[in-house]
Amino acid sequence: MCGILGVVAQSPVNQLLYDGLQVLQHRGQDAAGIATANGKTFHMHKGSGLVRDVFRTRNMRSLSGHAGIAHVRYPTAGSADNLAEAQPFYVNSPFGVVLAHNGNLTNTEELKAEMYRHDLRHINTNSDSEVLLNVFAHELANRVEGFELSVDAVFEAIAAVHRRVKGAYAVVAMIAGYGLVAFRDPNGIRPLVIGTCEQNGHTEYMFASESVALDCSGYSLLRDVEPGECVYVSFEGDFHSKIVAEGAQHAPCLFEYVYFARPDSVIDGASVYQARLVMGDMLADKVRRVLPELDIDVVVPIPDTSRPSALQLAVSLNLPYREGFIKNRYIGRTFIMPGQGVRKKSVRQKLNPVGCEFRDRNVLLVDDSIVRGTTSREIVQMARDAGAKKVYFASAAPAVRFPNVYGIDMPTRAELLATGRSEAEIAREIGADAVIYQDLEALEEAVHSVNPKLKHFETSCFSGIYVTGDIDDAFLDRVESARKKGSEGPEAQMLDLNLNVAEQNLI
Repeated sequence: MCGILGVVAQSPVNQLLYDGLQVLQHRGQDAAGIATANGKTFHMHKGSGLVRDVFRTRNMRSLSGHAGIAHVRYPTAGSADNLAEAQPFYVNSPFGVVLAHNGNLTNTEELKAEMYRHDLRHINTNSDSEVLLNVFAHELANRVEGFELSVDAVFEAIAAVHRRVKGAYAVVAMIAGYGLVAFRDPNGIRPLVIGTCEQNGHTEYMFASESVALDCSGYSLLRDVEPGECVYVSFEGDFHSKIVAEGAQHAPCLFEYVYFARPDSVIDGASVYQARLVMGDMLADKVRRVLPELDIDVVVPIPDTSRPSALQLAVSLNLPYREGFIKNRYIGRTFIMPGQGVRKKSVRQKLNPVGCEFRDRNVLLVDDSIVRGTTSREIVQMARDAGAKKVYFASAAPAVRFPNVYGIDMPTRAELLATGRSEAEIAREIGADAVIYQDLEALEEAVHSVNPKLKHFETSCFSGIYVTGDIDDAFLDRVESARKKGSEGPEAQMLDLNLNVAEQNLI
């Protein structure tokens, strides 16, 4: 999971992109990068760490131009410590193209082999984003007539990208001397919104993973980039759009609404905050069924994401809501920290209980989800250490039982607490008196009720159903094997596996 931005403006965009990345920092803390276009020249700076640490005044001064793209990276397997995989990526042909990508491709190995054998392009990292860039650049080059590039050629190139590429992708890219391109996969799994701002009689355009980046930059939300749509904005500000993918069907990722997106964002026409409030109402109904005697004294959220759901749950159950954990805001989000050991160690540094809210009470803890269970186990123990008599644990999301292959770092079944376990067994694993999960149908209804136009969702980590239709047990076995080898040895082992799989698929 990453955050992306793209801007075509009438004035320098370096500060605008920097500010927007800071607003999207929750989507990735591993690396950050900005590329700007000044005439036919690109300027780029990227590095590991938080936005505030990557960019200095000297870097910002070098990022001249009235258009640009930017990226914050979420660390997925094999990339957490690899600076070479920081985005945006660049290729020099045709014209020069830079690209930033949020999501995950599911046919990366096959595409790598095609790039090498047929397109004669070299892929220098393990990043699927570099593969996506080269596929786009190759298809674009095939449609250049003479020395000119038409809008129709851009649309045709993206249509070809959709035919070749599978998986989840929201993309912003720039073509030197021409303009900015934004597009989403045919299922619209990853979010991408369009904003506008009027300056001196001209319309400026911003593309962002979440609408909050528009709000904080003075842009108004226009709409979302549609699934399978390509939007092209020339550097002069001319706006063009077209649905170029065949059979597009909107199925946004439900986990965006549960966890990743900021509550003040509106994505795919649904307020994240409102959706989380409805999740709280739905979860309250489930608690009534599971704990009919309602042996609960207080509702305590696990900060920060679960607060709206926990508050609404408390209101629905007519129970007191208390802030029982105080968060150290200078510690990163444990879910997106690479490595189980790091996550476990960081929990007690990140949260500290308020003893009076737990002592001699039956407490219902509410979290957005339970993935690996390490954080949940530590939190339950902290509640007990603070004097709680009973500790119930409620999740605003259903049980995560299946790997996610579309950009969330939970790819192996063995890492998921709920895989192969009942709710009673999960409660024992984390030390709770009971665990209550949201029902999947209720979660879907929560988002649907905020925007009735959303009728289908990407729910694979809950249901095991993968909307791209190309994921089977053999694919998951390969991913898990590669992840295991990557943790035991150098990244070259993962590269070797990818190349071997690609060779087999071409034979």
